[in-house]
Amino acid sequence: MPNVTAQGQTFECETGANLRRVLLDNDIALYNGNANLINCRGIGSCGTCAVMIEGEVSAANWKDRGRRSLPPHTPERPLRLACQTTVLGDITVTKYDQFWGQGQTLVW
Repeated sequence: MPNVTAQGQTFECETGANLRRVLLDNDIALYNGNANLINCRGIGSCGTCAVMIEGEVSAANWKDRGRRSLPPHTPERPLRLACQTTVLGDITVTKYDQFWGQGQTLVW
């Protein structure tokens, strides 16, 4: 079972688990500010669950690539949408500031 490290915690999940669900199930504050209330609930349209990931995850699907190609995101930055990402191995997840997580300042 893969280990997920986020917000100073490490926990296990099933291989193939959805990263958004894993983070929320482990009480990780995935959303910045009001994005906690105003998000697409995992369908990949809002972009507020953007995170930096180190480790083995699924390739970005068309929803992930498409949403991150629109402002305020930029496709050059290697963020991923947690809701469209499958955990395949041990990973470390990092969250940045601003509403969509597209900022430059580390939140966790």
